[in-house]
Amino acid sequence: MSDLSTRPYLIRAIYEWCVDSGLTPYLAVRVDEHTEVPRAHVKDGEIVLNLSADAVRNLLMGNEMITCTGRFGGVPFDLMVPVIAVIGIFAKETGQGLVFQGDGPQPPPLATHGGIDESKPKPHKPQLKIVK
Repeated sequence: MSDLSTRPYLIRAIYEWCVDSGLTPYLAVRVDEHTEVPRAHVKDGEIVLNLSADAVRNLLMGNEMITCTGRFGGVPFDLMVPVIAVIGIFAKETGQGLVFQGDGPQPPPLATHGGIDESKPKPHKPQLKIVK
């Protein structure tokens, strides 16, 4: 990253908020040739990683790279995620967090992440009648 981005600071802030709140921080990542994750767990070019203290060791969240060691199927794996590849960070339990906009396809808005899908028709308010 040539210029100073707010992305790594926001990632660290949401991570700290999750930990302080007793929630499980999950990191959604767009996988490319610069991302080192177990390819067997990649789905549609993306992976979601549990960053809780119980799940990873030696977590370092730098301005350009996030690194740690995680276990996948009981086998340790050194993870390297470029900050620019992060799609979002959120709490597993509540879905609250941040989704980043950037190059490439964006994930569809999800109700659990605060997004609203305007393409769906709005539900009609039910009407009740008294039947005698």
